[in-house]
Amino acid sequence: MKHFFIAIIIFIAFSSFNSAKTAKINEQPINKTDSIVVKHLFNSALTNGEGYEWLRDLTSNIGGRLSGSPEAQQAVEWGEKLMTELEFDKVWLQPVMVPHWVRGEKEEAYFTVDKIKYDVAICALGGSIATPKNGVSGEVVEVNSLAEAEALGEKLRGKIVFFNRPFDDTLIETFKAYGGCVDQRGGGAKVTGKFGVLGVIVRSMTNSIDNFPHTGAMGYGDIPENEKVPAAAISTIAANLLSEKLKENPTLKFYFKQSCETLPDAPSFNVIGELTGSEFPNEYITVGGHLDSWDLGDGAHDDGAGIVQSIEVLRLFKLNGIKPKHTLRAVLFMNEENGLRGGRKYAEEAKKNNENHLAALESDSGGFTPRGFSIDDANGKNSELIKSWKSLLAPYGLHDIDRGHAGSDIGPLKYEAITLVGYRPDSQRYFDYHHAANDTFDKVNKRELELGAASMASMVYLLDNYLE
Repeated sequence: MKHFFIAIIIFIAFSSFNSAKTAKINEQPINKTDSIVVKHLFNSALTNGEGYEWLRDLTSNIGGRLSGSPEAQQAVEWGEKLMTELEFDKVWLQPVMVPHWVRGEKEEAYFTVDKIKYDVAICALGGSIATPKNGVSGEVVEVNSLAEAEALGEKLRGKIVFFNRPFDDTLIETFKAYGGCVDQRGGGAKVTGKFGVLGVIVRSMTNSIDNFPHTGAMGYGDIPENEKVPAAAISTIAANLLSEKLKENPTLKFYFKQSCETLPDAPSFNVIGELTGSEFPNEYITVGGHLDSWDLGDGAHDDGAGIVQSIEVLRLFKLNGIKPKHTLRAVLFMNEENGLRGGRKYAEEAKKNNENHLAALESDSGGFTPRGFSIDDANGKNSELIKSWKSLLAPYGLHDIDRGHAGSDIGPLKYEAITLVGYRPDSQRYFDYHHAANDTFDKVNKRELELGAASMASMVYLLDNYLE
């Protein structure tokens, strides 16, 4: 019996040791210094934040910043001036050639049923060609997928193809719903052009039912010029109404007109600000968002929020007297929306200059309440390290930390040794405004924006201290 009790005691002790060991691997104990620093970063952002007023200035005085436009150039100058005034150690412009697509005159669309005219909220998709000068008019074929359109083939000739697959509202993560639909916007014209269609209209990429058409990039790939057809998005209210009327009147005629065009590539810049590392000045941690936006709104959530949060990260380091071990860069990428030229150029220059990028963090999901981070690293080692910081970050609402897509602009930097991180705010309202005219400054909440900047600064602080 005595040996039995001894065995039990040894078993309990061994189990406790293993549990403690496992806990240590899965959940890094909170370092008191780290806890204090993170608290100071949040306190500073919430009581002394400047990003909200920067965003007001960017959106109200410049507005939409489509690549190649005068407003995009104004934004470049704005970013360079701001980071210079903040006295970052180094501020410079990185030249990059970007696509230059212009919308032209305001688009028109309508359809008529029983002599009743229904005006339609419509906008050209970025990269589309124009309609003929007098517009196009034709019968409509409604489809729900690229595959369905492909299967109809020649039956589409002389028609306007209407892609009407909605968001899956059962998906809690709205980016997944977006991912499940966006192929019809990007590839609808490419797939159907070979069948001699007159044009393509697409249900807007949003789960809101409203009268705002949402633009976005589309592409023709390498199809012949004579197969390229105009493509536009219509609002979800218009899409539902058109679908309903088509069931009653399959031969109704839809008319739309747009005058957009693609001009020669234009010169532009990524804007880069830097704090020099105290121990490893030749190792870099990048934080950024994209400076360009679509032209319909002011690009407040997409991606003015990410821009000001990225600049704020470096300012918060300076404000709190935190000297980074590695060199920190705030990068305002140009041309994420319709080409990704800025992100590719930054990665290209980093490779050419043999720069050792340890990590990169991107904010391009709006200025909403923080939820967590997604991690993209090659071997998973640093994913486990970052996930071990949950107990430190959870009190600030950062519960969702797991592997996943980190961001489009930092994606070209990816190689085996780098860790990419995406800032993830709450996604429920993002697609209410994404690529639409209502993406304006008044839709951004000051406190949510500041919480996001503090969350990003905390992540950069931890990456700077623990990543190898």
